Amino acid sequence: MSAPERKFVKVDIKDGIAWTYLNRPKKKNAMNPGLHLEMHDTLDELEADPNVKVVVIAGADGVFSAGQDLKEYFRGLEDNPSEAKRIRLISNRWQWEKLYMYDKPTIAMVEGYCVGGAFTHMLATDFAIAGFDTVFSLSEVNWGILPGGMVSKALVDTVLPRHALYHACLGEPFDGKEAERIGLITRAVPNGKVQEETLKLAEKLMSKSPAALRGTKQAIRHVRQMDFTQAAEYMQEKKNAIRVGDTEDSYKTGLKQFLDDKSYRPVYGSFKMRAERGEE
Repeated sequence: MSAPERKFVKVDIKDGIAWTYLNRPKKKNAMNPGLHLEMHDTLDELEADPNVKVVVIAGADGVFSAGQDLKEYFRGLEDNPSEAKRIRLISNRWQWEKLYMYDKPTIAMVEGYCVGGAFTHMLATDFAIAGFDTVFSLSEVNWGILPGGMVSKALVDTVLPRHALYHACLGEPFDGKEAERIGLITRAVPNGKVQEETLKLAEKLMSKSPAALRGTKQAIRHVRQMDFTQAAEYMQEKKNAIRVGDTEDSYKTGLKQFLDDKSYRPVYGSFKMRAERGEE
């Protein structure tokens, strides 16, 4: 099957990792309606592709994204409210609804700039690696609007309210070290090491049982909105659900290798999956 034609998104699948780039480098990968449509379809395709184990979201030419394209996304849709609504819903779906509960682990590789609306898909990913000098900015207040879409909700669910208020109300730029300090990203690393560290994290994730990993990350997302009783009941059902269709038979395989074979220690690593054992 030939790869789908894309103008605003570039995908490079290698060794189980889908390196997925917002591809408008002349506009610092600002997001226009066409990019939103392509990313929406691209994420659906990658989620269904059995060759893809981890999805990395990045920006072409070392710039994550300058946010929404002010000319094409805002001014260009002012006189077409029905189309504006359609694009807004598609944008929200891929940037938040789709990524937040994605079936496969996702990593944001954040270089250059991460501005405004780009916070949404950066925060929706499971992990985010950024350079020390990456520039983060919630600049909406500086040109007279709110951090819209899902940005405000995603931000306040991720960092302490005082941090959210400060950066949303001041609109001042801050770097990767500060983003790590306030819990906005997973880790900040030297600028030249961002892709290397992203690759290391992706490889670690691929060593885990896909079913257990999917269930774990989705459970962590869901239980944040539950009380203790709800969470206990949900986790019990989730534990049972992840065994359905698990080609690794992870629960029994992991116990057997630990208790019977004594071939691994769970504290220090994962059990050997079928491919590592030479099984089809």
